[in-house]
Amino acid sequence: MMSNQKRIISIDNSSSKLESFGELQQTRVIALFSLVGMSITFAMALFAINDNNFILFLALGLSSVIYAAAYYLVKQKKHVKLSSYIVIYSLYVLMFYLVYSGGVALTGPLWIFIVPPVSLYIHGFKRGLINIFIFIVISCLIMFWPQNIYTHAVYPTEFKLRLLYSFLTISFLSVLYEFSRNELYNNALVLNAKLHHLAHFDELTGLHNRRNAQGILNQYISAADVSAPFSVLLCDIDYFKQVNDKYGHNAGDKLLVDIGKVFNNNLRDFDYVARWGGEEFLFILTDTDKIKAFDVAERVRCAVSQHLFSLDEEDISVTISIGIEEYHSQLTIDQLINYADKHLYEAKRLGRNRSIPVPKY
Repeated sequence: MMSNQKRIISIDNSSSKLESFGELQQTRVIALFSLVGMSITFAMALFAINDNNFILFLALGLSSVIYAAAYYLVKQKKHVKLSSYIVIYSLYVLMFYLVYSGGVALTGPLWIFIVPPVSLYIHGFKRGLINIFIFIVISCLIMFWPQNIYTHAVYPTEFKLRLLYSFLTISFLSVLYEFSRNELYNNALVLNAKLHHLAHFDELTGLHNRRNAQGILNQYISAADVSAPFSVLLCDIDYFKQVNDKYGHNAGDKLLVDIGKVFNNNLRDFDYVARWGGEEFLFILTDTDKIKAFDVAERVRCAVSQHLFSLDEEDISVTISIGIEEYHSQLTIDQLINYADKHLYEAKRLGRNRSIPVPKY
């Protein structure tokens, strides 16, 4: 039924808010990394030209321009994904060049330690891990490839091995951190969905709770229009106390759950039903005047009275009484509910198992 879909959509919306927050954080980090990368590579380019290292100056200067472009794309154009690709792959190319050329006094490879955390954060756990592995393979090929095949910076074997060991250690720690961060984030999504569900839905029946129903009524009243009326039904299970006394409170809880299912199965797709409190339920009927509301009330009432509820291996039948009220301008929520409650009391006084008021056709 649509009521279950509404519940799922509501929970998904809550989770999407947390996901959107995570995306916003990633956008900020990419923008910050682009800005810092642009500044650092520009400063290093100035040092390189001061040392008359024109090739290194060009490499760093080009990197600074690329980071500036990435910063512009993420801040001004909101192209987060494109900017992330530019940031990460330009970083790889720059690192490969520093490993190949040696940078200044063969210290270029020391910059590769920024690769693991940046890769994992920007591209996520799985893809980041694959990229790190590929980066290690290419870096090893550059450093360990024989000089007689192509010329590259020459590093002592001990330096290359310790650089590799250190990089693997940093990668392992980064992977561990990113895995823990993902676990915490996913747990936060689940917890947020549970808290949202508890805040808006009745824990026993799964129907909307009183707080959520009041919020829906507020929205309806704020958007109320003469051409689109709405009505409420206030429903009470007849002689519910006798069910609790005879079968126990667990059976009474089961009856509440089962009767909630009957309600859902007999409502229209655009109607709401909430557990108002105890054995009372509130129906919010969209685009429904008092006459149509009576028809809905009678359909629900008849469905309940004709349904057999299984309690302690015994099939029993129960009835409900319903008070009906159509919203009119200037009514508050309390007044609307009070009028429906008065009609519910009248239905009980007249013998229960009925809907009041009966419209004049």
